[in-house]
Amino acid sequence: MIAKPGRLATYFHVHLVSDSTGETLNAMAKAVVARFDGVIPIEHIYALVRSHKQLDKVLESIDASPGVVLHTIVDRELRTALEDGCRRMGMPQIGALDPLVGALSRYLGAAISTRVGAQHALDTDYFNRIGALDYAISHDDGQSQNDLENADVVLVGVSRTSKTPTCIYLAHRGVRAANVPLVPGQEAPERLDGLKHPLVVGLTVSPDRLVQIRRNRLEGLGEVRGSTYVDHEAVRDETVKARRMFERRGWPTIDVTRRSIEETAAQVINLLNERRAKTGEPDAGGAQS
Repeated sequence: MIAKPGRLATYFHVHLVSDSTGETLNAMAKAVVARFDGVIPIEHIYALVRSHKQLDKVLESIDASPGVVLHTIVDRELRTALEDGCRRMGMPQIGALDPLVGALSRYLGAAISTRVGAQHALDTDYFNRIGALDYAISHDDGQSQNDLENADVVLVGVSRTSKTPTCIYLAHRGVRAANVPLVPGQEAPERLDGLKHPLVVGLTVSPDRLVQIRRNRLEGLGEVRGSTYVDHEAVRDETVKARRMFERRGWPTIDVTRRSIEETAAQVINLLNERRAKTGEPDAGGAQS
């Protein structure tokens, strides 16, 4: 996070302790810290902490770098040991999921599970996500177009419109997503017009932003290319033609100019769910990684 001009950034240590992969805890910490201007966390991540020996090492690290401790420890003995250790050191510790889990337990009148890593159980949703990820990788950048009918979503757009990372993110939500690039001077593949099951979505972006992204990409690769790839007029023409093609085919479009990957994926899921609501299919994107 970037501090506001004229103000020094505040750095602090945050220790994220999890008995599972730590993904949930990491996402929660980032969301909370984002609410503060000029605050930059120094993250210490401890995943799969499931023994007292591992916890002792965690406490040593916390003692060496004092800061806030966030945890999602389920095992009662380990949790008590962590809380006691933080109390002795005078470190604030927070069970990140406690308020939500407690409220839901009271509402449902149900007991709280103490099974470690329950959210990562090898159930149907898990295997659906793995299958979706495999599908996204094998159908990236126009590959394997012969079985696009098996996709839930097909993203179409010019080069550098975040098609690939959006597909990967969707895969982690259990959505089978393929992407097809639009090549200057060529029409979109005809097979896209005959698709019945997948939702085809066009991704658009402002020419200025696209030129900036492409230049950054070339610089990162150490290339100096004076071609139409980064020429403003050529890029503008490329994006205008893409928009017109989306309109002719009646495909829903998403402008990714000021959207993060997560926001683009969320909009894709909304479009997919709107379509599925009309056909009575279950909603997409319910599974969490």
